[in-house]
Amino acid sequence: MNPVITTVAMTVAAYLLGSISFAVVMSKVYGIADPRTYGSKNPGATNVLRSGNKGAAIMTLLGDGAKGWLAVFLADHFASALGVGDTAVALVAIAVFLGHLWPVFFRFVGGKGVATALGVLLGINPWLGLATLATWLIIAYAFRYSSLAALVAALFAPFYYGLLFGVDPILLAVIVMSVLLAYRHSQNIANLLSGKESKIGGKKDGAKAPAKKK
Repeated sequence: MNPVITTVAMTVAAYLLGSISFAVVMSKVYGIADPRTYGSKNPGATNVLRSGNKGAAIMTLLGDGAKGWLAVFLADHFASALGVGDTAVALVAIAVFLGHLWPVFFRFVGGKGVATALGVLLGINPWLGLATLATWLIIAYAFRYSSLAALVAALFAPFYYGLLFGVDPILLAVIVMSVLLAYRHSQNIANLLSGKESKIGGKKDGAKAPAKKK
């Protein structure tokens, strides 16, 4: 198959995979309110946790991370056999991330991309992902703000990649993801500066289970 066509097909498939919102799916599975209706109204693990259902939050985190990892792992693993290179892998990384941010299956209302970005980084290289995760954990533990931890980790991720692998198309993909992640956290940045940001584990506009039809 033509490498250009193959790259386009891989990119589209990655976007569709990224468009699966595990926050919405798991909320339905666990019988809790749609995360787009309470708290920050963000369909992500941190907001699902505000419902008080830790199981749903954990499964959301794992699902959103897994789709990022799977897309990049498969692209990288089969790149040579399909006759494509790092550019295709980079496009897949961006596409699965964009799918999470603006999912076609959910009217383009998606999450902020932290878990999916981590999955992408782990798919690129486990050490890259672990270094970024360690950064998130350190900041989250020290300050108790998930958004601040995500922003700092996003800032360091391109630096880690460049240190490990140098400059290539995948580094550009990591930079694009970092910029988009910061953009999606613009309200959180404003809240942090004004002292209004919710801390990890805090509840805000508590979620209730959807009423059952009689």
